[in-house]
Amino acid sequence: MNHDRLPTFAQILDAAARIAPHAAVTPVLRSAALDALAGAELHFKCENFQRGGAFKFRGACNAVWSLGEDEARAGVVTHSSGNHGSALALAAATRGIPAHVVVPEGAVQAKLALIERAGAVLHRCAPNQAAREAKAAEVQHATGAQLVHPYADDRVMAGQGTIALELLAQVPAMDALITPVGGGGLASGVAIAAHALRPGLSLHAAEPAGADDAARSLAAGTRVESVVPDTVCDGLRALVGTPNLQALRDHAVDVITVDDAQTVAAMRLIWQELRVVVEVSCATVLAAVLKEPGRFTGKRVGLVITGGNVDLDALPWARAANA
Repeated sequence: MNHDRLPTFAQILDAAARIAPHAAVTPVLRSAALDALAGAELHFKCENFQRGGAFKFRGACNAVWSLGEDEARAGVVTHSSGNHGSALALAAATRGIPAHVVVPEGAVQAKLALIERAGAVLHRCAPNQAAREAKAAEVQHATGAQLVHPYADDRVMAGQGTIALELLAQVPAMDALITPVGGGGLASGVAIAAHALRPGLSLHAAEPAGADDAARSLAAGTRVESVVPDTVCDGLRALVGTPNLQALRDHAVDVITVDDAQTVAAMRLIWQELRVVVEVSCATVLAAVLKEPGRFTGKRVGLVITGGNVDLDALPWARAANA
């Protein structure tokens, strides 16, 4: 594992072979109503149907099965607000090794329940990046577990990049592809794989306006670390990683920011028109397409729907109605 190095396309191909016995090939869904609303042909890559309910299983599985026997024996550790933690726990279970997950106070309860159900040990910490990293280092030192970073890990990025391999096989004549961006593990892996297969493909990423560090960093030409996240998109609050930002630059990924109201409206549209359960974070991709129709009109667009682990007792439009 390397926190500074981006995966190669060869590593992404290796990851696809490595995770094939464990990960699902997820479907692509369509909606005539959403096509009409966007003025584009939308293809939703539904990672909410992935094992564990989110795309994160791909990267976690690749990381776990990349470990040598001696490395794997003490297990794995990570810090996560939810989906990466449950993914790593599930992946560790496929290999029969321990998993430790550092979770910030205030994380979505439905996601914490998934982590525990998968058999991981939970370690609580304050809800900030420094506390998460410090606690993970403490657990790593105490247990000897291997750190699997949620996004700045070439094995994780390679696993996430397998989504692009599948999607471009399912929809070969695509004009544009959009993913959410938080820490950037998904956006960077997908960008590397997609441009290896289709160098001219237009790549985009959707980011909450209240956690717009990736957009600011690209505009500034350097990583902006001063953003304090303020968004309902709990899966997108992490600052973009250093190697991940480099991948966004290298592949000219166009970051579109959307506010929470636009994202919640898009989440509701996906539930209504695709009839599937999706998280608010992944609705940013539809929100971005609807916000910037001029970039997508008449195009065949792939949208990565990243997960479906929702707290059904705290739906964002229900909270808004009760406010």
